[in-house]
Amino acid sequence: MKSLAIIGAGRVGRALGRSLREAGWKIILVTARTEASAKKAARFVGGGRAIAGLPATLTGASVILLSVPDDALSPVAEDLARTIKGEWKGKVVLHTSGALDMSVLGPLRASGAITGSVHPLQTFNGLSVPPLEGKVFAIQGDDTATRVARRIARTLGGIAVTIPAEKKPLYHAAGAFGAGLVLALEESGAQLLMRTGLKRREARRALLALTRQVLDSYEKLGAQKAWTGPLARGDYGVVAVHEKALADAGFEFLAAYRAASRLAARVLSHDPEAMLRELDKISGQQQVAKAKGD
Repeated sequence: MKSLAIIGAGRVGRALGRSLREAGWKIILVTARTEASAKKAARFVGGGRAIAGLPATLTGASVILLSVPDDALSPVAEDLARTIKGEWKGKVVLHTSGALDMSVLGPLRASGAITGSVHPLQTFNGLSVPPLEGKVFAIQGDDTATRVARRIARTLGGIAVTIPAEKKPLYHAAGAFGAGLVLALEESGAQLLMRTGLKRREARRALLALTRQVLDSYEKLGAQKAWTGPLARGDYGVVAVHEKALADAGFEFLAAYRAASRLAARVLSHDPEAMLRELDKISGQQQVAKAKGD
């Protein structure tokens, strides 16, 4: 079962398709919204017939990879079940959403398809294929579908992990903490450094060195031993100074600092409740000071 159709060849679909094609899978077709996008995707993958929109047939493909955006999964599944008749029995359909389970493919399952999902816990830039060796692949679905998903993960050097359907949103939220939200915090720090007079390149270089050091310590020593900064030391006066400075930087900066500090207290402190009370005091003092200033 090594013939693949990729429907919705975006960043994830293209990367998985190319990696699987290099591993010996046969790419039957590659679809995208426009003909130009489909041809570009097929060239990136290195195989497959380029098709604009949805295909009229899936003959020759034993596995169908649906890598359309999450909001499009349900309507695409309905359209495929309605327009392609009599071809679904025995075919494995896997979507690549990290947050949704196999139920979104209900119309295809009702048509005879074996359904599930496979999601690599990895960021994709659309320009190159990231290394997938050692990366977690979350899988979920029918038994046969999960076997195929596990085989895909193993082929790409990944580690397949079964995630219960009801836990997929939590799994995906965890990934957001480790990727997009980390980036938002990093960029926030860079913008604050730029306000002090540093150039963007200088700010980014300074923060990346700092962050890499912390993550390296986190990997080697664990979370609590790697924790650093005024909050880790209990320097609440410094935290108060930070909040006062951030009050002029914009609401989101101060709100994010407070939220991240409270989260750090909850997940890193030996005495979360005591630390949270101290943070509440600081926020309250800032609010009183602002009211007097107004």
